[in-house]
Amino acid sequence: MSLKMTENEILLAIIQSLKEGKKVKFQSIMDQLQPYDIAYQYNQIPSKHKNKFIIYLTLEQLTEFIQELEKEEQLNVLHKLGIEKSTKVLDLMENDDVASLLSELEPEKIEELLSEMKQEEMNIVQNLMNYPLETAGRIMNNRFVWIPQNYTIREAVDKLKHFAEFSEYLNYFYVIDNQKKLVGVVSYKDLLLGEMQDKIEDIMFSRVVTVNVNTDQEEVAKLIRRYDFVSIPVIEDDHKLVGVVTVDDIMDVVFQEANEDIEKLSASGKAIDFNTKPFVAAYRRLPWLILLLFIGVVSGSIISGFEETLAQVVALAFFMPMIAGMTGNTGTQSLAVVVRGLTTYDLNFRQSIKLIFRELWVGIIIGIVCALLISIIAYVWQGNFTLGIVVGGSLLLTLIIGTLTGTVIPLVLYKLNIDPAVASGPLITTINDILSLLIYFGIATMFLAQLT
Repeated sequence: MSLKMTENEILLAIIQSLKEGKKVKFQSIMDQLQPYDIAYQYNQIPSKHKNKFIIYLTLEQLTEFIQELEKEEQLNVLHKLGIEKSTKVLDLMENDDVASLLSELEPEKIEELLSEMKQEEMNIVQNLMNYPLETAGRIMNNRFVWIPQNYTIREAVDKLKHFAEFSEYLNYFYVIDNQKKLVGVVSYKDLLLGEMQDKIEDIMFSRVVTVNVNTDQEEVAKLIRRYDFVSIPVIEDDHKLVGVVTVDDIMDVVFQEANEDIEKLSASGKAIDFNTKPFVAAYRRLPWLILLLFIGVVSGSIISGFEETLAQVVALAFFMPMIAGMTGNTGTQSLAVVVRGLTTYDLNFRQSIKLIFRELWVGIIIGIVCALLISIIAYVWQGNFTLGIVVGGSLLLTLIIGTLTGTVIPLVLYKLNIDPAVASGPLITTINDILSLLIYFGIATMFLAQLT
């Protein structure tokens, strides 16, 4: 296969080899592709060729390529492979990936697949599945190299050579004592620079950053980001080393958590993607929207309560959507900033107060600029200086309040141990609509004599 072939040319070559039944030609193409690219090409080919595509792949290629697919597609491929071949693939897959995949299946199917796996692999996967979801124990990898602390560098290097294929990463080597408790860590660089007769316990770094099996996966992600690790050891309560969380697992966590927060911010509930059926998508969105619909009725009642004011100054109606919209927008912006900050930093009380005051000043600055602009527009359009003051003053106050609402609500929820992302954009927008209308028409009523 030419290195200069485009993705489309590769796709056509794959389809041609499958049509003609040329397995050798197909394999020559696969040998030049990364697992991600194999998965990409699999998703691009017509459905009628997919069964042969899978059959032509080697067991190793199947194992690597299936881990690049979305879970739903992974399950489809396993179904096409049949029990015997699919369990061979599961035996070769990373155990944490197997545990994650099987958690999507019905209990009977899980039992069927596990029973066909190698006893050792089955026990490991079952053990991983016993840990709570979204914890370090659930996403950890048990394939890592450990070294007894009384080893010499020569003994350690010999062991590493023997287990090189076993470990996913060989950046760090974890040092344990006789009770298999983690006591230190050495890097590949440490082994290269040391003398062969040196003891591991003399060159190891004993102050190791670890996570417990029950540590939330978001906390694990924060630690890996904070220390720029490519992996972090996982220990049990008695400090025994039981696994390692690697950076590729954390990348999956980051995307998963980001998607969950986006879903909550948009009040869409459970995951909705391109493949979600219309009725399912509507069902998942409706509860929040119905709630907001009833809250929105309050906005209508506020407007009806100021009918007299509107009747006397019709121009007020022109600026009403702008006031409500701008307030909701600033609140949503502040909400996004806070939620993003909470996933990155551990905010204490002092930092929270500092953030609130920072956003207060942001609201004041934005409010002054926008208020001046809209005041000038209102005055030029209607020739009424008081109208400009009413619209500009209302916008200034509502933007400050909107910014504070979007900041304080998620912080309060966070302190109450409630996921701050549930303070969704639509909810804050609706609350700010109510507040902005009350302020706008309240100020307008106060200046009604001057406006008319």
